[in-house]
Amino acid sequence: MELKIMNARMEFSEADGYVGKVAFLVEGHKEPYEIVLHSKKGKEWSYGLFFLNQSGDEDQILEVEDWLEEDDDAYYGLIEAAKKTLPASGG
Repeated sequence: MELKIMNARMEFSEADGYVGKVAFLVEGHKEPYEIVLHSKKGKEWSYGLFFLNQSGDEDQILEVEDWLEEDDDAYYGLIEAAKKTLPASGG
């Protein structure tokens, strides 16, 4: 699967830890996606995967979710894209 990051951001606070969002396109998919990332300490990450603008094909979002579960490089690439937007003092 090929993805193109549209935008990414991440913030850090003592109370919430790391919270990030990455909007991205997947080649051949009609609707863009957004992954919301969270980690208390920046080591173990949880996420939610959503359609960015409007609902799309459920089979396609499940395919992306399976891909992110199986492909560590893709998953951690999204995390890194968001982490790069942290202010210098964040984390």
